Amino acid sequence: MLAGISSTYLRRGLLSSAARSPRLLSSTRLAPSLSQTYAAGMKILAVLYKGGEAAKQESRLLGTVENQLGIRPWLESLGHEYIVTDDKEGSDSVFQKHIVDAEVLITTPFHPAYVTREIIEKAKNLKICITAGVGSDHVDLNAAVEKHIQVLEVSGSNVVSVAEHVIMSILLLVRNFVPAHEMIERGDWQVSDIARNAYDLEGKVVGTIGAGRIGYRVLQRLVPFNCKELLYYDYNALPEEAAKAVGVRRVDDLKDFVSQCDVVTVNCPLHEGTRGLVNADLLKHFKKGAWLVNTARGAICDKDAVAEALKSGQLSGYAGDVWNVQPAPKDHIWRTMKNPLGGGNGMVPHYSGTTLDAQQRYAAGTKSILENYLENKPQEPQNIIIGLSGYETKAYGVRK
Repeated sequence: MLAGISSTYLRRGLLSSAARSPRLLSSTRLAPSLSQTYAAGMKILAVLYKGGEAAKQESRLLGTVENQLGIRPWLESLGHEYIVTDDKEGSDSVFQKHIVDAEVLITTPFHPAYVTREIIEKAKNLKICITAGVGSDHVDLNAAVEKHIQVLEVSGSNVVSVAEHVIMSILLLVRNFVPAHEMIERGDWQVSDIARNAYDLEGKVVGTIGAGRIGYRVLQRLVPFNCKELLYYDYNALPEEAAKAVGVRRVDDLKDFVSQCDVVTVNCPLHEGTRGLVNADLLKHFKKGAWLVNTARGAICDKDAVAEALKSGQLSGYAGDVWNVQPAPKDHIWRTMKNPLGGGNGMVPHYSGTTLDAQQRYAAGTKSILENYLENKPQEPQNIIIGLSGYETKAYGVRK
């Protein structure tokens, strides 16, 4: 374990009983309008990503501004105002203009509205933040607790989607896929240039930082590859039968853990205990030439330290779809970083958890959370990050 870092921050844990959130329903039905204000209803603000032509052509892209999670007709039939935007940066953004009197905020991990302490201070009417997906690190959770703002997410909605992306990312790094494809696009053919840095996954040691809903599913999917050994680092031990089912061994010390792994995959939440967890010091303890995959949150890995480790060959590859700021700036070093052989970069936009299948699940889950809020019904316990009484999950650390 790294000094000063509590192992209790790493794994999404069991949740306590759900909180109730009272809400008086309006019986007024008004004509739909994006900017219409309903005196009898409430304001619901959604920050989603712009889908463009793709969203117009594919209605199942529910997490976009264009398709609006599929809930506009339902909300407006109840007399509520529904503001949907992708404009989230700066004091003049649609997000900041409307957050001051919105009662409900919906956003996604793929194009997050960053709900800082400053924003929360401005949001005088905000009662609940809903993440359409999994991961609520874009909200200052401590500030939300202080202001009695509930934070919920659609737990489990995209865990399979992300786990599959992890396996894909491991394979494309280990098999040196990206440089091979780029060679074909250039019209070249030099097998030795690719094969010199291509390996089998079989016989390798693979470890996950975090063995919760996603991390465990990654382990399950690695079993058929006949890896030499599967390891996990997590403050909370897996149940004996679960560990036995995938043949995984727990390592208590993080530096010891990474020193044993050929492949490390990050599958833990982001908060003050995991921010910068994979830094220059920890990377020195990785096996020379190891591969690192991060589909959790970009800020868990130190941006510049990862780029330097890849450049030096300490890492053979880094892949993932999460960035410390999203959308990532055009000059972000992770877009272009390479290993000494000109490969090793498997970065893509943040989409692992927003497949069409996942979007259907998290859109339905968002509606369910809203229904419970409107009708003063208990929320599903696994969806609650912060209830009316404070933290109701260990995912973001054990709190008092």
